[in-house]
Formats: sequence, structure tokens, C-alpha cells
Amino acid sequence: VQLQASGGGLVQAGGSLRLSCAASGRTFSTNAMGWFRQAPGKEREFVAATSGNGARTLYADPVKGRFTISRDNAKNAVYLQMNSLKPEDTAVYYCAVDMGHTIYSAMRYSSTYDYWGQGTQVTVSS
Repeated sequence: VQLQASGGGLVQAGGSLRLSCAASGRTFSTNAMGWFRQAPGKEREFVAATSGNGARTLYADPVKGRFTISRDNAKNAVYLQMNSLKPEDTAVYYCAVDMGHTIYSAMRYSSTYDYWGQGTQVTVSS
């Protein structure tokens, strides 16, 4: 199983970025997938997650209303559309997949996820 995150970059505050995560090794249409981020000197934190069929999503409070997670199971991919970016969104963003079938409320915990991508840097300038 491999996850490849991409789409990060440098953007001004108020701008937008779309992160992509391509999964390979098997299909993940029944598996929850999530995005986490880690800023320098801070612990990794939950950003957003989606259930296997995309019907249920979960967001961290700081990104609600600005970020949207989606997935395309035909392409084995998950996306994170980030709008109205703020300097505090600066971090390395990681995608992850849960190989089990966790309950909805557990999608926010990093321990739920079994495989992680390498991360993509997002830098928001003020």
C-alpha cells in the first residue's frame, strides 16, 4: 500500500490550494481516509476525514467551512480543497488510510489509520 500526497505549495493568505492523495496497492472504496497536518514544533493534528463511500465527512473545528474533503474511488484518490487559507494553516499535510472499518467518531484519531503518505508542504504567507 502506498499513498502519494501532492498539491502543496506557497500561497498568500486568503488563497486556495487543492491537495491530492493517490493510493495504490489495492482499492480503498470501503476504507476511511483522512488528512492530518503537522506544523513545526507541534504535534500532528487531525484536519478532515471521509468514510469509504464519501457519504460521511468529519472536520476539525479550525478548518470547518474553509476546507472540503472529497474522494474519487474510481481513481483511488482523496482530495482536500483548502480555501481562505490562513498563515496558521502552514504545515506538512499527510493523507492516511484506515485498513479496518472504524466508526465515524474515530476518524479524527491518528491511531485509527494504518498507512500514511509522505506529506506535502503547505505554506501560507501573510
